[in-house]
Amino acid sequence: MEQTSTPAGALRKNALGMWNIVFFVLATNGPLTGLIGVVPTAILMGNGVGLPGVFLLVGAVYLLFAVGFVAMGRHIRNAGAFYAYVATGLGRPMGAASAFLAIVAYAGMQIACYGLIGFFTSEAFHRLGINLEWWVASIGYAILVQLFGTRNVEFNGRFLALLMLAELVVIVIFDIAVVGHGGGPEGFSMVSFEPTNVFATGLGAALVFVGGAFMGFETTAIYAEEARDPAKTLPRATFTALILIMLFYAASSWLLLVAIGPSVAIDTITQDPGGVWFQLSTKLVGVALADAINILLITSLFAVLLSFHNSLSRYLFSMGRERILPSILAVTHKKHQTPYVASTLQTAICLILLVIFGVAGADPITQVLPLGSAPATIGILAVQCLASIAVIRYFRKNSMGVSIWQRLIAPVVSALALAYGVVLIINNMSLLTGGDSVFNSLIPLGMLAVALSGMCLAGWHKWRNPQIYANLGRVLNEV
Repeated sequence: MEQTSTPAGALRKNALGMWNIVFFVLATNGPLTGLIGVVPTAILMGNGVGLPGVFLLVGAVYLLFAVGFVAMGRHIRNAGAFYAYVATGLGRPMGAASAFLAIVAYAGMQIACYGLIGFFTSEAFHRLGINLEWWVASIGYAILVQLFGTRNVEFNGRFLALLMLAELVVIVIFDIAVVGHGGGPEGFSMVSFEPTNVFATGLGAALVFVGGAFMGFETTAIYAEEARDPAKTLPRATFTALILIMLFYAASSWLLLVAIGPSVAIDTITQDPGGVWFQLSTKLVGVALADAINILLITSLFAVLLSFHNSLSRYLFSMGRERILPSILAVTHKKHQTPYVASTLQTAICLILLVIFGVAGADPITQVLPLGSAPATIGILAVQCLASIAVIRYFRKNSMGVSIWQRLIAPVVSALALAYGVVLIINNMSLLTGGDSVFNSLIPLGMLAVALSGMCLAGWHKWRNPQIYANLGRVLNEV
């Protein structure tokens, strides 16, 4: 591949339409990955049969968040997304803190997903009589993600769209089969949406997994510089993606519990959390659906990894362009106009971490998954909370014709809800780490240290490089 480069700030213009961006969002949260690989674990480690209700609860909070997010997005277009929002609304030091939190959050979700894809690939090879270590498989995928990540964004959009359509089809077939069989042994029980079950013990742990399902909607802002007619495309893509994610996860996780029977769901899932979907698919439809899910689960995880990779590359690109991180990260590929240097850096870090996990003998499901997703969810919720507050500050002196609902009421409610979510997750950290673990304190403190390091770096630039400091979080009016 030709690696000739162009200067910073040359992302591909007018490359993505609304549905391209929606598919990027769906790919980031990986519908099949979430349902097959995460929902059973979330039921066991979280609030049990009340999990479907949590998807509706979190979806409602994010719809409120999106009200202010979209309103401010009409004035802020930057591949750094939340970073630019927070920097503009709350000041450059807070913007830098949010950028560092977002980068670590995306990196954490990447590692969690590499654990999942390595595990399921290893299991697939094991059934063929081949012994393949999960981390070795993950290294192979990391190299493949790097190759895709340096291709032009239109190619990635079309590729992800095909994978998403295939995922949605197999899950819709499963859902229709459950309805066609008249539900489960207890009919169409609605206990999953009763407040006593939704707000049961373990809600904080459930938020870690459910929050991950909504993590990708920031993608709409990340691709602002590459979107066609962003003033119309981005708001439509944001709300469309959020509603689809909320309804899809809530309905499908509910129908899973219905098919099992809520009263016996916990015991049934405990026996085989990784195989419950395949067993039910075989029972309700046939072995062909189970086999299709098995194959598409791996492609789904690959799509998630590719989408996170693209998002993180653009965050690093934005940081490099504004020189808060080394400017070489803002170098783009001459042919594909992708931030290939940032892409290569994150791939190298992932490869190093995968080797460390492999040598240490880490379990991909019980260790890599929660240790990657917990800091990721804390980080992204904290950044989203800051973004809501930034919306309020941004419109405080000049409403710019934005209604009080958009600039104040919705952002205040979403900020309070997101902050409460962070507290719940921290208080329930032991459910994710398996008890009294040093990680219960290290993970929240580590994310606090990440935020403080961003603020300190911004302060250093203010002292030593005032021109660089003045450009942090700049609005790209040329978009």
